[in-house]
Amino acid sequence: MSFNSLTFILFFPAVYLFYVLLRRNFKAQNTLLLVASYIFYGSWDYRFISLLAFVTLLNYYSAKYLDRIAQHTQRRQLFVFSLCLNLLVLGIFKYLNFFGDSFAKLFQMAGLEVNFVTLHIILPVGISFYIFQAMGYLIDVYRLRLSPRDNLLDFALYVAFFPQLVAGPIERAQNLLPQISTPRKITPEQVNLGIYLILWGFFKKIVIADNLAQIADPVFGDYLSYQGLDIVIGVLAFTIQIYCDFSGYSDVARGLAKLLGIELMVNFRLPYFATSPRDFWRRWHISLSTWLRDYLYIPLGGSRKGPLMTIRNLGITMLLCGLWHGAGWNFILWGAYHWIALMFSHLAGKILVPLQQMRIGIVFKILLMLGFNYVGWVIFRSASIEQIGYMLSHTGMTFSAETMMFVKRFMFFLIPLVIMEVWQYLGGNLAEPIERKAKGLSLIYGLLLAGIIVYGVRDQVEFIYFQF
Repeated sequence: MSFNSLTFILFFPAVYLFYVLLRRNFKAQNTLLLVASYIFYGSWDYRFISLLAFVTLLNYYSAKYLDRIAQHTQRRQLFVFSLCLNLLVLGIFKYLNFFGDSFAKLFQMAGLEVNFVTLHIILPVGISFYIFQAMGYLIDVYRLRLSPRDNLLDFALYVAFFPQLVAGPIERAQNLLPQISTPRKITPEQVNLGIYLILWGFFKKIVIADNLAQIADPVFGDYLSYQGLDIVIGVLAFTIQIYCDFSGYSDVARGLAKLLGIELMVNFRLPYFATSPRDFWRRWHISLSTWLRDYLYIPLGGSRKGPLMTIRNLGITMLLCGLWHGAGWNFILWGAYHWIALMFSHLAGKILVPLQQMRIGIVFKILLMLGFNYVGWVIFRSASIEQIGYMLSHTGMTFSAETMMFVKRFMFFLIPLVIMEVWQYLGGNLAEPIERKAKGLSLIYGLLLAGIIVYGVRDQVEFIYFQF
């Protein structure tokens, strides 16, 4: 079930009622949350439950055995084997068809007819998120940075915790497991911030993202029928849509967790205020970017072994980042695009040094990054190289009969986001809007709720990142 479904609106209050009634017994609360998490996940397809359970048991027992083996070679062999099993599961369910079709096309280009078996396997929702979370735990145990958990129920809840199960944030074991394995106290501050995050997250999703999808979807879906300013507005609409869709989910997830007395990490920190590609990845999908940094980029050598190795390590990391997002060449190309940008961002930073102390310098760099992301999201969303080429080459200022309608709709739903995020940016605090007196807080809650009721899209639109 999705957060924006009627089923979830009935599901969560029921779970929360029992959770509060069990407040004196956190182990019973954990059992309740685990059962609720499996019901939540199984509501998409009951067969997904067995896969989630397999990933949980694989990493739980692998970590336990790693802790018992003293001999380094044997520990390494078990670790590599367990890691490969995780990646095999991810590869089969997410990438098998993609690579099979790609190799078939490659042989066809060489004049050879090869028919690879295509299984058309159903992609389990959120598989990349919970496998990365489980692998992070396994890697930390192997590195002796974390002791394996004895309680299987606690670990199972860590992997399956329903607020962040299917679209993150990808939590670290050091943050989430201690909160699961100890009694929790729900504070008024958590409830207050949790309600705000839920309302703001839903507002971003069903008011901003889902309404802007009505511009982006036709432009990307029938791109040959559009050109000029229509393409510009369509791409900008998707730029805001994907951000509000994904960050809206993360906000709701964090808000729900706060109501349960659990703190999840911030996954977005005003990414469209980024002033460089590196700054963008410090603000966008932070749980993934830090995971790739700590478990891939740094172990490869990071930037410690000279510029050529740094370029190689960045390339591997960003190409895999693109592939993580989906089984498609557009995602790999998107990862390569960010790799190139990260390589040259240091040089660009030096060029822009004289502007560092000037306000116009910050504004210029933000606008430059918005232009950079404009191209990036065209690559990300397009279904083919031909579409990328067409949309970028037909970007312009020519009008059509639909242009003004697109512009009015885009600006109407953009303005609330701009107001809120400028407020947060200038205050230097994502919670800035609610750190006010009670009257102001009630007004913000009222405006968000009214916006959701009046302008929220009624049809249930799935979150974009469910496919990843």
